Amino acid sequence: MIAWLTLTRRTAVLLALLLAVCATSPAALSQNATAPARQSLAPVFPGESWERIASPESAGFSRAKLEAAVAHARQLATTSFVAVVHGRILVDYGDTTHLSYIASVRKSVLAMLYGNYIASGKVRLERTLKELAITDIGGLSDQETEATIVDLLGARSGVYHPASYSGDDLASAPPRGSQKHGTYYLYSNWDFNALGTIFEQETGRNIYDALESDLARPIGMQDFDRALQKKEGDVTKSIHQAYPMWFSTRDMARIGHLMLREGNWAGKQIVPRDWARRIVQVNTPIGEMNPPHYRTERLGYGYLWWVFDGPEARGPYAGAYTGVGAGGQFITVLPALDLVVAHKTDFSGGKPTVSRAEYLGLLDEIVAASCGGACP
Repeated sequence: MIAWLTLTRRTAVLLALLLAVCATSPAALSQNATAPARQSLAPVFPGESWERIASPESAGFSRAKLEAAVAHARQLATTSFVAVVHGRILVDYGDTTHLSYIASVRKSVLAMLYGNYIASGKVRLERTLKELAITDIGGLSDQETEATIVDLLGARSGVYHPASYSGDDLASAPPRGSQKHGTYYLYSNWDFNALGTIFEQETGRNIYDALESDLARPIGMQDFDRALQKKEGDVTKSIHQAYPMWFSTRDMARIGHLMLREGNWAGKQIVPRDWARRIVQVNTPIGEMNPPHYRTERLGYGYLWWVFDGPEARGPYAGAYTGVGAGGQFITVLPALDLVVAHKTDFSGGKPTVSRAEYLGLLDEIVAASCGGACP
């Protein structure tokens, strides 16, 4: 009896050793080595402040390559940037608490604000400018008033009335009345500013009040200051004013993280999921962008968000999209890496700016730092 028990125990030990050898076989080691380390970090939402990742390698990123990206940012006019993976700060540079003008990223934020009011029925995307009684200095033609809210969201209104605010491609617009609504993409501040007017008219709310109650407070923006948010524009050109926004870089990252999570924040749906998905789908592919120089770049257009499109929209850039603002303002979301990058340049007072190409080069460096489970 004792001999049988001893044999059984020996057999059990041998079996255990055999299993251990199998687990550490070259095939198993190879499989473990290629498993992305970033999967070991459970996604989180920031609370009052952001958590930080102590070791980039634990998130599947190379410390050396991230340090190289920071060194690159120092060579640019970058005020600050922050990269967030799985809801934690992976790397940052500069003063990410500094509040400054986010330029046309305001438009991407407005797209998000529209979501709840579309879901409630207060805003109906198919309504035309005629039905909405939207006009402007000198009036709009009958053809122009056929444009719908959804046409304006996609920068396809066919309305080339002067805008009250610069920073668009209206200088390259075809003649007024030459393009039917919905057929021709052109990045026009008239469309975007009129969308601000329509939002306030249809919802009965001030844009900035909605920004504070619908986005800033629910996602815990740390630096938001309602007093800084004021409309601007030359009302002798157009009655539709712009709605500049002033955010910090770390709060821009919260906006990006909300979009990464398809409008959900810690279990609460802040932006309807279907709408959060819709606004970052390609509505205008690269081949239809105007003016034509955009067709040689990497971005198509959704609804007030720029969307990576074409042959480079694969791998880490699959499903990626970005808010873009003059001077170097960006909120970029890369779902394939569970990554958000927010970048800011405070170019007030004639300070240097960061071009789109310069930013995308920096972004490529951050993306290239992703190394899965094989980080050196």
